[in-house]
Amino acid sequence: MDHRNYKIPLKSLDVIYLQDQESKVRYWFYGMISLLGLSLFLPWTQNIKARGDITSLYQEQRPQNINSPIPGKIVKWAVKEGDFVKKGDTIVQISEIKEDYLDPNLVSRTREQVEAKKGSINFYKGKAATSVSQIAALQEAKVLKIRQVENKLGQLKSKLAGEQAELDAVSNEFNLTKDQYERQQKMFEQGLVSQTQLQQRNAAFQNSLAKKISAENKIAQTKQEMLIVEIERNGVEQDYAEKISKAEGDRLQSLSNIAAGQGEMAKLENQVANYTIRNGMYVILAPQDGQIVQANKAGIGEILKDGEQITVIVPTRVNYAVEMYVRPVDLPLISVGQNVRFRFDGFPAIIFSGWPENSYGTFLGKVVAFEHTISPNGMFRVLVAEDSSDRPWPKQLKLGTGAQGIALLKDVPLWYELWRNINGFPPDYYTQQNPDKKDLGKAK
Repeated sequence: MDHRNYKIPLKSLDVIYLQDQESKVRYWFYGMISLLGLSLFLPWTQNIKARGDITSLYQEQRPQNINSPIPGKIVKWAVKEGDFVKKGDTIVQISEIKEDYLDPNLVSRTREQVEAKKGSINFYKGKAATSVSQIAALQEAKVLKIRQVENKLGQLKSKLAGEQAELDAVSNEFNLTKDQYERQQKMFEQGLVSQTQLQQRNAAFQNSLAKKISAENKIAQTKQEMLIVEIERNGVEQDYAEKISKAEGDRLQSLSNIAAGQGEMAKLENQVANYTIRNGMYVILAPQDGQIVQANKAGIGEILKDGEQITVIVPTRVNYAVEMYVRPVDLPLISVGQNVRFRFDGFPAIIFSGWPENSYGTFLGKVVAFEHTISPNGMFRVLVAEDSSDRPWPKQLKLGTGAQGIALLKDVPLWYELWRNINGFPPDYYTQQNPDKKDLGKAK
């Protein structure tokens, strides 16, 4: 039998070789083209990518230096690096090195000076009160003395009035006897009267003259006494004025000493307060709950300068935020309340930047602030806080952890985004309708 005329049916030949079958490649080709064309109309969320680091939204929650408030020498460490402390826990104890504060009884001795100064002030107050009493007594004595002198002056005035009346009477008698004497002398010259009668008239005239002169002398003496009394009154006023002025000067001097003593006492009290506060600075306490890191001083006996850093405390309770930097060209697209998706270093994530809803392992945040001045790195700093409406950020986050941020912008078709990138156009500028809504990528 000729084996060449014998055909064995093989199914594999029909499967591999399709000469007798119609090809379906064009259907697949048209289907893929149609699918690709339809996918160009899918929505795509424009975004801005920026790198950032974990920080805190509040200044008091960021790592802070613990500095020495005064110069001193380390006596004892109460913690070591890595320890967690509570607010008010002792970190390090220092001792004094300045010679002005080495006296252990400095506060008590200064208080003694304050008490001594208080006693001195009380003494001066007593002296000032005594001066006031002395001035009052001098003023009363002055009034009495002036009254006494004025009474004496009144008596002299009364005496002067009596003597003036007496002088008037004597003057009338003198004028009468003078007239009689002159007429008697004329009659004697005419021989009408005798010499004896003339001598009698002359004797009467001389007696009247003597009485008049005596009365005038009394008046002059009384006036002299009144002048002496006036001078005496002026002397009394001058004398008491000097005494009162001296007492007033002593009072003012006491008041001046009181004011100076009160100033010195206030200064001493200030020193007591300063020394007391300084004594409390020898023990440096933790300002808040946190972890001690980066101790810059080691051992016992090292000298600290005023304000020198001792260690750093990292707060345990932190409201995390991300500080990221965007290019100046992207800053107009950033607004407060805008959504930002983050991928944190060390946390697995699958990201579709154009479809944030389909991404996995990302965390949502909101822009809370951005700086209006450029940073030294040539970019603008943006602060993004956790969005409470989405799932919380990981508790394992630490300050300084890196974060890749994707700021969500306007929703556009995929073909438009491809066309924009091919032409190198920036993302569309848009204005948010309502920052409080969850979908912050929608544009007007």
